Amino acid sequence: MREIVFDTETTGLSFSGGDRMVEIGCVELVNRCETGRHFHAYFNPERDMPEEAARIHGLRTDFLAAKPLFAHLVHELIEFIADSPLVAHNASFDFAFLNGEMSRCGRPLVCTTRMVDTLPIAQKRHPGAKHNLDALCTRFGIDRSHRVHHGALLDAQLLAQVYVELMGGRQIGLGLVSDVKLAAQPAVASAPRPVRPPRVFVVPEGDKARHRAFLQTVTAPIWGEAVG
Repeated sequence: MREIVFDTETTGLSFSGGDRMVEIGCVELVNRCETGRHFHAYFNPERDMPEEAARIHGLRTDFLAAKPLFAHLVHELIEFIADSPLVAHNASFDFAFLNGEMSRCGRPLVCTTRMVDTLPIAQKRHPGAKHNLDALCTRFGIDRSHRVHHGALLDAQLLAQVYVELMGGRQIGLGLVSDVKLAAQPAVASAPRPVRPPRVFVVPEGDKARHRAFLQTVTAPIWGEAVG
């Protein structure tokens, strides 16, 4: 089973209000294991970056001005995500910006039936606890010491580990093989093991005499009680 864990960074909270996506990071999972494949890109939002947003992710107008437009890399993004389920934390936020950008450049929207939201999963498993990414990393012992700012690829990598833990760990594919499958497999003859002759150990008479002399010095031996 292939899944894509992703995260976005934006200029603000509302695409319909004029905010834009400035970064996306996607991590590929197959059977809930990271494959090492990922997609990561920064985008020129064609607008200024508000300081309050820049303080969160560290991305500012001068850095993003030299980056490509979303429309210039959208084909690579579509090819990477393919038709796989898309996992995100508070996924409706990320889907709103992803589909906003898709619509803006005339691409089909990503169907929300592909959405897997880790936030309600975490809320159901741990009611009353904190459910932001930092808190979940702490809960599951995931190292986030290098997370100085929010970053789409880094956060997607951390979320991938959180998601695996929320779903019970890396257990897909570890089920017991059915008896039918075992019966269908051909028997494999093992190579005969060589038969080794028994080794005979001869105790020198001097050692026997010393052992008998030692036994005479032992008072009330426990083996005598066992024998009696």
